[in-house]
Amino acid sequence: MARYKVLVDDNFHYGDADERHEHGIYATAEEAVAVCRQLVDRSLKHEYRPGISADALYDRYTSFGDDPFIAVIDGTDDRVHFSAWSYAKERCPVICGRAKTR
Repeated sequence: MARYKVLVDDNFHYGDADERHEHGIYATAEEAVAVCRQLVDRSLKHEYRPGISADALYDRYTSFGDDPFIAVIDGTDDRVHFSAWSYAKERCPVICGRAKTR
């Protein structure tokens, strides 16, 4: 049974619920978190430019990227904590560092 819904806000329209969309529904918290990570990684890769610093990439992400989060559907499961911004902060140095070694 599906228990977790991934919703996506748009950082460019921060706080505007009309810009929110549903990405999908998942049976486990692990699946939902994995999808959220993929969405953040996709946004970071979209905003990446050769030579960009990790700080600049993070700034672009928080200005323009997708901000996914997880909602519990039936209310009986534990709330899943996933911070897209925290995850992006961890990933920016990895993405920028990996690009420099290629």
